Amino acid sequence: MTVIGFSFTKMLVEKKNPVKGKVNINNNVGIKNLEETKLNINTKRKALKLEFEFSSTYEPNIGKILLTGEVIYLIDKDKAAEAVKNWKKNKKLEKDMLTTVLNNVLAKCNVQALILSKDMNLPPPIPLPKVGEKPRK
Repeated sequence: MTVIGFSFTKMLVEKKNPVKGKVNINNNVGIKNLEETKLNINTKRKALKLEFEFSSTYEPNIGKILLTGEVIYLIDKDKAAEAVKNWKKNKKLEKDMLTTVLNNVLAKCNVQALILSKDMNLPPPIPLPKVGEKPRK
C-alpha cells in the first residue's frame, strides 16, 4: 500500500485585504472522494484515486489559499473493494491509508501554500523555524 501518483487540479490564492494586526490562519485538509482507477500494472493490486482539498484561511477576512488535487494509491485487490465500499457507505478510510495519503498531501500542499503565500505577500501558513537565544540563567 503506497502512494504512486500526485497531482494538483486547482490552485487558488486570494488576498482580499492588507495584512494588519493579529492574523489567524486556519489550515484544513480532507478527502473529498475515492474511486477505483485503471492502471496497466501489477494484477495483484488495484489503484484508487483519492481527491483532496487543502485550504489556508486568513482571518479576519484577509485571504485564502485553496489547493485541490488527486492522489493515486496502490492497494491489494481485496482491500481495494473494501475501501471503495466503506467510502460509499460512510465516507471513511482505513486509518493506515488515511495517514499515508494525508501525510503525502500535507508534504506537497504545505510547500505549495508557502510559495503562494510568499507570492501574494501573505504570512506563511505554517510556522517557520526561527533562530533565537537561550534565556540566560
